[in-house]
Formats: sequence, structure tokens, C-alpha cells
Amino acid sequence: MEELKKVEMYTDGACSGNPGPGGFGTILRYGEYEKKLSGGAESTTNNRMELTAVIEGFKALKQRCVVEVYCDSKYIVDAVNLGWAERWKQNNWMRNKKEKALNADLWEQLLSLIGMHEVSFNWVKGHSGMRENEECDRMAVQESKKFGADNS
Repeated sequence: MEELKKVEMYTDGACSGNPGPGGFGTILRYGEYEKKLSGGAESTTNNRMELTAVIEGFKALKQRCVVEVYCDSKYIVDAVNLGWAERWKQNNWMRNKKEKALNADLWEQLLSLIGMHEVSFNWVKGHSGMRENEECDRMAVQESKKFGADNS
């Protein structure tokens, strides 16, 4: 059995208005190697940018890995760790009998991607001084400003 690489992933999303211009930042770390990813959208939501940050991080992985995700979005961490996202998928992307699950397109992608790896999601408090989270936030805000956002 092969030894899987251990990767740390740090993510954050930002949005000015909801919806509005948004951006994401992702840092992948494997040993001493680090890769930074960022991007944005002209009209999006904060949750879509948070999800996109994680999705883009997983898309960048070229092989099966053990991935520790550090994210300040309770929406994402709880939806994965508490099985909400899997339940929404099983219920044809419905949160309950009346409410559709939001961002089903992105959740579909994320669930598919995390299924390829050994993954754990860890919630971190945003703007609490964690260097990587602060850097992801800076990248996300910078990307959102390309679309006219004022996130100062």
C-alpha cells in the first residue's frame, strides 16, 4: 500500500455585497512546498467563494492525498463533517421537503473531489491571527477588488 502525501489546505472567500464582487484564496502546503491559488467573480456570494476556494484547492492536487483542510466557514465545515451535504445530495439537493440546498452545483463538485482523498475539515476562527488564514483572506479580498469590490 502506497504512502499518501500529507497536504495542508487553507482557504477563504470574500464578497462585497451578497451577491456582489467576490474572490477566493487558497494555500496548499506539502512539506516545504507551497502553492497559492486565487480568483474571483463579478457577481457571486460569500458562500460560493468559500466553496470555490476549497474546490480549486482539491482540483490542484494531482494524486490521492491525505488532506487537512483549514477553513473559517462553518457552512462548509459543518456541511461536510456533520454529513449535511451528503444528505442534501441523497435528497436530490433538498435541505428539507420545501427548501432547495443552495449552491448544489458547487457541493456536487466538492463531494466528488473529496471522495478521491482522505480528508478532514477543521474550522478556524477568521481574523484571529492564523497566518495562512489571514493570507487567504488578503488574496480573496484582492481578487474581489478586480471586480470593483470595496472590502476595505
